[in-house]
Amino acid sequence: MFFLLYCIWLVLNGHITMEICIFGIFICCAVFLFMVKFLGYSIDKEKKLYMSIPFLISYVAVLFVEIIKANFAVFKLMLFESRKIEPVIVKFNVPLKTRFARIVLANSITLTPGTITARITEDEYVVHCLTEELSNDIDNSSFVKMLMKWEAKMQ
Repeated sequence: MFFLLYCIWLVLNGHITMEICIFGIFICCAVFLFMVKFLGYSIDKEKKLYMSIPFLISYVAVLFVEIIKANFAVFKLMLFESRKIEPVIVKFNVPLKTRFARIVLANSITLTPGTITARITEDEYVVHCLTEELSNDIDNSSFVKMLMKWEAKMQ
């Protein structure tokens, strides 16, 4: 975070001189220490965040692929099988422990065409799906598996 603060300092100053660089180091140190003392910031949290970057990249890639697959499934459903649409409500329990992972899962389900997360309780999700085919294996999807691995890694 110190490096990021220092880069912002240099960008906002517009030019680099020895005086700006030295003052920047002291000011960024003061801001960084303030963040640690009063804002609950910690270097351990930052390390965990940096360790999560490969996971986030792979998760976004999987989400993108699932969105594309669901788009084709809904497109096929709308064009060729429009009379076979029978919406389904699915309830399932989620083994995720952190609130962040639960929210990411709910948003991933909603971003995927044909499914909407209708309600979330502590460990139960209610999902509306356009067809039963779209609801198959929703409780054991690649999203859930990836988020469970991420939670285990972050603890």
